[in-house]
Amino acid sequence: MHLGKAIRMERIMNRNNGRTIVVPLDHGVTVGPIYGLIDLRETVNQVAEGGANAMLMHKGIPRCSHRAGGKDIGLIIHLSASTSLSPFPNAKTLVGTVSDALKLGADAISVHVNLGDETEPQMLADLGALCSEANEWGMPVLAMIYARGPKIKDEYDPQVVAHCARVGVELGADIVKVNYTGDPESFSKVTAGCCVPVVIAGGPKLESERDLVQMVYDSIQAGGSGLSVGRNIFQHKSPAKIVAALHMIVHENWKVDAAMELL
Repeated sequence: MHLGKAIRMERIMNRNNGRTIVVPLDHGVTVGPIYGLIDLRETVNQVAEGGANAMLMHKGIPRCSHRAGGKDIGLIIHLSASTSLSPFPNAKTLVGTVSDALKLGADAISVHVNLGDETEPQMLADLGALCSEANEWGMPVLAMIYARGPKIKDEYDPQVVAHCARVGVELGADIVKVNYTGDPESFSKVTAGCCVPVVIAGGPKLESERDLVQMVYDSIQAGGSGLSVGRNIFQHKSPAKIVAALHMIVHENWKVDAAMELL
């Protein structure tokens, strides 16, 4: 691996176990300034204090969230966007470059692809081109790959999720983010088809803290490498506490009951 890429990967992942906790804060483009994304410095302070490895955001937000003090945390710049106001919300377009991320001191970039959408060819072309360019600069790429389109009956179907993950690997991503399939047995088939770390998305806001902690625990048992979860963390009553509990699951191999005691 390119030395620069290896160094950056260690800033966003635990070098001892190859796992990570990423907190995406890119929702403002998609749905606007929702709760948890108003005071970004406070949110970043909370997730960093809890033990998150990295935050993920669009290129204009580091100026609203950079802190002169506090615990260090990795930075991933997201390069894809669409809005909920669009008639084509699943069509992601590029809104940034590898150069933008480098200038911001980022440790990685991320790209979102929705397989099955009518604009899938362009999204795949963008992912492939960005992976090639990022590799030239030693910049890790996190690919968020979901199945969303007219032919998709169930985006959580294990075969569909495994296909999504494999697309990310095949086109050069260094970390792949996909939906959790619902149980360790089926998710283990997703991770088995990947030679790079696979992290799970948080999906819709979950009913309880335990649901989130259990899902993360199960994904780790199935060979997952952690999580990239937004709303279930930054809209939590105490983002620092929920991240601390997840940190114990991901990085300290705690059981669910032990981690829940922190909450």
